[in-house]
Amino acid sequence: MNPPLTRALARLSALTLLAGLAVAGPASPASAADLTLTVDVGQVVRPATQVASGGLYGVGSDSEPTTDMLLPLNPTSFTQPPPGTTHLGNGATEPCCDALDVGHNITRAGAQQFIRLPDIYPTFPYEWQGWADWEQKVTTMVEDRLAATDTTNIHGWELWNEPDWTWDTQEAGSFNDGWTRTYELVRSLDPVTPIVGPSPSVYRHDDMLDFMSHARDTGTVPDVIVWHELGDMNWDSFDDHVADYRAIEERLGISPRPIAINEYNSFNQMDIPSVALHWMSAFERHGAREAHRAYWFEAGTFDGLFTLDNEPTASYWLYRWYGEMTGNIVATTPESWLDGVASYDSSRQIVNVAFGGDWGDNTVDVTGLGSFGFSVDVRILSTPGSGRHTHVAEPTLVREATMPVSGGRISVPVDGMDAEGAYQLLVTPAGGPTTSWQQVYEAENATVVNAQTRSSGEASNGYYVGGIDGDADMRSDSFVDFTVNVPEARSYTMTIDYANGTGATSTHGLAYNGSDWSTVSYPPTAGWGQFATTSVTVDLDAGYNVIRLAKGSPHFEGGTGYAEIDRITLS
Repeated sequence: MNPPLTRALARLSALTLLAGLAVAGPASPASAADLTLTVDVGQVVRPATQVASGGLYGVGSDSEPTTDMLLPLNPTSFTQPPPGTTHLGNGATEPCCDALDVGHNITRAGAQQFIRLPDIYPTFPYEWQGWADWEQKVTTMVEDRLAATDTTNIHGWELWNEPDWTWDTQEAGSFNDGWTRTYELVRSLDPVTPIVGPSPSVYRHDDMLDFMSHARDTGTVPDVIVWHELGDMNWDSFDDHVADYRAIEERLGISPRPIAINEYNSFNQMDIPSVALHWMSAFERHGAREAHRAYWFEAGTFDGLFTLDNEPTASYWLYRWYGEMTGNIVATTPESWLDGVASYDSSRQIVNVAFGGDWGDNTVDVTGLGSFGFSVDVRILSTPGSGRHTHVAEPTLVREATMPVSGGRISVPVDGMDAEGAYQLLVTPAGGPTTSWQQVYEAENATVVNAQTRSSGEASNGYYVGGIDGDADMRSDSFVDFTVNVPEARSYTMTIDYANGTGATSTHGLAYNGSDWSTVSYPPTAGWGQFATTSVTVDLDAGYNVIRLAKGSPHFEGGTGYAEIDRITLS
């Protein structure tokens, strides 16, 4: 057996026994039909936050992948091993990817991370060494994190991984009791950082009901609910799993928790772009907060988005198109295997559709284009169905055209589709978007840390960020990180749309690209959720920059009062 496959195949065999998942299966339909994917620009699903752009062991070090490689993908979050890890995943000869070692790279890329505690053990499945050993390990891991006072991006402790087949019931007792004991230990050391779980390898109603009942009764309900979605072509089950879980919450009187899927896809299909696209579509439609590509192969390659030589693969281009989605995710209606994810940025009038999944001659219908005028420019790119060891230097241009708009609708033919590849459709008013580069950045599209995205008809895109209130320490600091992309290095005017209902001037700290902190002042507005503007000057590098507006942050004394953020505009 090839050593790097040991963990993947061991897990796959166990899943097959436990859940009847197929070990092999077709990656795409056997035949094509004339299918239509419908995109409704006027039907908002949620703010664009790249839900599916995360990875398990996706970052290998402070420079692998480099921050510059990660930024265009706009990653949301990762699951990484704990401080002091000894884990040798997938045949590795040296441990890697310690959450604290990679933390600043992840933060610079605008993402957050869960720490997976049981990956302190060297082997998988884990070899239980007794409660005294485990509790000593947990204490050390948490204390190491608490000592890292400049690390802000830890947004969850994952207490165990796949307990449905890795928990040693004979030696450690029941998992539910073990969860409670570990939860209470972590909370005694760190009462702030969210706790996430239970992280089973597959979703099962009876197991989840049993776990949640026990957690409710012992006061140890996770802050974020995690399970894994693994197996060939299993994306169609996700909506049923979400509905079942929400029914359990309601039955038990538990307030709704965010859902994170911190392992998704399958061993067989990990490197097929159209398969990843199906997962993206399911997670965006059905309410996941975040989802992480599974760790079947090499760590530090963003789970196959880069080759071992740090070059883009075919799947990279799909995730890059997805990373470019701004504004709101809008409704898509699939037909058979043809599916997609779409966004609409009203500030630039750009519709961005990532689609694929079937062979032959198909169509993308886009409705809700009444404001685009009588004609639009369309551009279609493609990426092939090749795997993680094949470098794809750039996507292929399929078509560029100007098309008439009739009744706010266009019908875009896409001939000769490859069911394993993926495609991007860009639609703008004829002559291009309203600005040549993105100038408006919505707060709800940014990295929101210890704050909340809220909806309002007064906000520029229907959403804003409030509750930016924390400044106690690196675990509770509240801030918004905007990843911006500018055409040249120079000074820019940054206008902030904000609300301040305190009746007095409030302040945030402002920093970007490692700069010293400065202060932004927010005079009172008419009330919360009622916005005004203030402007500052920022000196930005050409390309990507990360701008932080913070109530609290390491090396910053903290803002005064409170303020909400709607968006920033660079000019």
